[in-house]
Amino acid sequence: MALIALTASACGGAGSQDADCGATTQVCGSAAPAVPGGGANGGGAKGAATSGDGVSGGPTPSRTPQSPPDLATCHTASDCGFPDASSTGPRIGLKPHRTGALTITKDGTVIRGWDITGSLDIYADNVTVIDSKVTSTNWWGINLRAGFHGLRVLYSTITGVPGKGQDNGGEDYAVSNMGGSSVEVGFCDISVFSDALSMGQGNLHDNYVHGIVPFVDQAGEWAHTDAVISDGAGSDKLVIRHNTLLNPASVPRGGTAAIGLYADTGAVLNTVVDDNWLAGGAYALYGGGDGANGIQVTNNVFSTEYYPGSGLYGPVAHWNTKGAGNVWRGNRMSDGKPVNPPAKP
Repeated sequence: MALIALTASACGGAGSQDADCGATTQVCGSAAPAVPGGGANGGGAKGAATSGDGVSGGPTPSRTPQSPPDLATCHTASDCGFPDASSTGPRIGLKPHRTGALTITKDGTVIRGWDITGSLDIYADNVTVIDSKVTSTNWWGINLRAGFHGLRVLYSTITGVPGKGQDNGGEDYAVSNMGGSSVEVGFCDISVFSDALSMGQGNLHDNYVHGIVPFVDQAGEWAHTDAVISDGAGSDKLVIRHNTLLNPASVPRGGTAAIGLYADTGAVLNTVVDDNWLAGGAYALYGGGDGANGIQVTNNVFSTEYYPGSGLYGPVAHWNTKGAGNVWRGNRMSDGKPVNPPAKP
């Protein structure tokens, strides 16, 4: 499919509430290739892409393998080779689009090269958001509705405006998966939202989640904050791999976890947590509780940048030691000391 550049008015211009991008055209935004110099502010390119850059349906480009860092001298995510602002976000120049709360209804829509003031509510299959920025004042930045599948969010920045969100001024989800299948979020720079990546199934990789902003919600309580949250009951696998997941919110102001695997709507199953940099919350990782099975937690670094124990009370809680298929291996603090979960959740 050829990449066809559309104007804002042709695909969800200012004030538009419905973007189906026309009867035949499915690509919104710049037709420029993925590699040329760029970032939202016209800076240098953030890494070369392969031919499968998320537009043509090919595989997502993988990061260049690096030698393992020396943990004795490696104390920040960047030093350890984990994602940061330089390796995430748009790789091309962006064009402003004041979309407001934009609804996507066309299957196969690709939004690329947009600097969006607004949010995306997706009622369509196989939608891709790539090399773009979303600045939201809604409940979410990007939301996939129930009954739809195939959302991919790649090389994008997703942020909010503190005090302007729908939840008593706060904003809840940068990317939310209400559908019943996997969502891919990769190489994204995500900030502000209280539960940044919210889904029971998906492929979350190479993201930089930081700068979570705590707020008092409509119920008059501090909203819980998690860089990644799963409420359980996912019908597909959840993979959380090679992300920097920082939760700077203090525990008295809702700081809960860097990764929160909670059995709120069903058992937490079939989840991989591998090679992430984790920091913040009451515990940096909540492990799913008594009913959690098929949980693999391997090769993660628990940073002490907010608390000596990574989380205020320690690195991990609610790990089901006896769960079928549960694996805990190779996890360590940022000073190199091994991390072992408590014997009981």
